[in-house]
Order: sequence, then structure tokens, then C-alpha cells
Amino acid sequence: MKIDYLQALKRIDEARGAWILHGQEPLLEQNLSDAFRQSWITHDFERQRYDINSVSDWKNVFNALNSLSLFSQNLAIEVHGNIKPDASSLKLLKHYIQHNEHNLLLIIMPKQDSASLKSAFFQLVEANGVVVALNASSAQDRQRILAVEANKLGIQLDQEAWLWLEQNHEHNLLAAKNSLMRVADTFPELNQIGIEQLHECLQDQSRYSTFDLSDSILRGNLNQSIKTFQYLVASGEPNSLILWTLSKEMRLLMQLFEQPQNALQLGIWKTKVSQYQQALRRLNPQHFLMWPDLLLRIDASIKGMSQENPEHLIQQCIAEMCGYRLFN
Repeated sequence: MKIDYLQALKRIDEARGAWILHGQEPLLEQNLSDAFRQSWITHDFERQRYDINSVSDWKNVFNALNSLSLFSQNLAIEVHGNIKPDASSLKLLKHYIQHNEHNLLLIIMPKQDSASLKSAFFQLVEANGVVVALNASSAQDRQRILAVEANKLGIQLDQEAWLWLEQNHEHNLLAAKNSLMRVADTFPELNQIGIEQLHECLQDQSRYSTFDLSDSILRGNLNQSIKTFQYLVASGEPNSLILWTLSKEMRLLMQLFEQPQNALQLGIWKTKVSQYQQALRRLNPQHFLMWPDLLLRIDASIKGMSQENPEHLIQQCIAEMCGYRLFN
């Protein structure tokens, strides 16, 4: 079946079988992923993660699903990538869905074009599991999603404030959530937030944004990119938001390298296609193989799971995307 993001949030504790999350809204992916992982901890699921870099990697996934450890009765396999299973792996997927009632296969993919959504892989999961599109195509959808985030923070916005938030974040849900957090921290005594509070809190903190960081990186301007990053850090921008911006741009560059004719289908704005093409001509595709590991290191450092400095790693990531290697 197909369900939307808010419906998926309500069904996480009962999720079993096979689920696909696909889209390019980092806030939705982050929230669902965090909710799934918390549910797995609560219900004593063993969690394993696999990154799909080739079709053959799917066999490792199904081998894991069929071989539980001695210490767990329930297993959650989290899969990341944009490579769909081949015919032999589809048979294994079908067998898993039909014969396993306790485990969960959670597949997280970037935005898919219409042809991919009609593929045998998506049709199999849609018929026997759950497919969630991580998107918010209308202003009403975005407001419903952000209203949930505002409720978590104990605040409500009047309609004029919602309109201002929507217009000033260009449909960027993650940036809008960050602004809601700032407003809640700035006015802890207020439950109802109006446009005056939004103006007071946000109008002077937007000299540089994550959009500016993306633009300078695509142009290969390392000095400006580092300057923008340092401003974002000084102004309180969370490292997690910066990481999402970098990971999105890395993913788009790698996808465009593999699918040079599908820029619009990948979600790249028409006015920015030439910037991505110029960036690809500047970059060494062999370095793409190291990017996922670098992103994982940044994520671990932000969460305090490693001793590495997240800001140093982020600057290394920025340099890589600008075409400079800090370390061999």
C-alpha cells in the first residue's frame, strides 16, 4: 500500500515485512528514521544497516534476514541506496515477504522517477508491504507536517505566521523546523507565535543560509564555502542541518554522474542544472566512492559516537565537493 509521511509516523510500532521510504525531503527522512530506530530499541529489535553499491549487495541483505543471531528474535534491516534488486533478488524478496511475519526490511531511497515507481520492485513492495513517498507537494501538506513539529516544541503559529514561514524558507522543511526551534527558544513564555515574533527572531540571522553554502560549493569556490560555513556555525546553525545539505548535494552529484540525462527527474531545478554539470566536470568521479564513508563519519561525530571533530570533517567534506583533497 501507499501511505504518506504522517500516516507512516502512526504505524511505526507495527511495521513489519518490507517498507520503502523514497524522496528528497531530509526532515521527513530524518524524523521517520529516528522514530523507527527508537521503536526498535523499545521493542528489542536487532538493527543492521547495509549500503547498496551494487546489485550483488542485495544477497547480503537477504542472507542477514534469514540468519538471526542467538540473542534476538526480531531483526530490522535498514538499507540505503538507489540500486534496485535484480530478478534473482526479487525472488528472495518475495519469499521473505511471504514467510516472515516478525522482521522488518526498511529500504531508504532518494526520489524516484515514474518509471522506477512502476518497476517490479516497487510494485512487489506496494502490493505486499508499504511504500512511503517522502514529499510535501502542497502548502497545506507542509503546514500539516510543520504543525506537528511546532506541537512538539509547545508552540502554535497563526495563519499569517505560517505564510511568512513558508515564503521565507522556499519550501525547505528542515530549515523551517530549525526556525521553529529558534522561535521556541527565543520566546519560551509564549505558546501562540505571530508574525511579529518570527520577524524579531529570524529577520537578522539570514545573511548566509544553507542555500548559499550549496551555491558556493557547486561553483567550486572553496574560500566562500568555508566563509559561509563558519558564518552558519557562528549564527547557531545545527551541524545536522549542514550535514543534510551536504549529503543532498553529494547524492545529486553522484546520481547525475550516473544519469546525466535525468537532471530534472532527479529533482534538480532547471535553473541550476548547468551548475551541477559544471561541478561534475571539475570533480574526480573516483573520489565519489569515499563520500558515503565521510558522511557517516560526520554523522557519528555529530552524535558523539566518535572522537573526531564534526566541524573539521564538514570542512573536509566541503573541500572535497569544491574539488580539493585535504588528505590522501
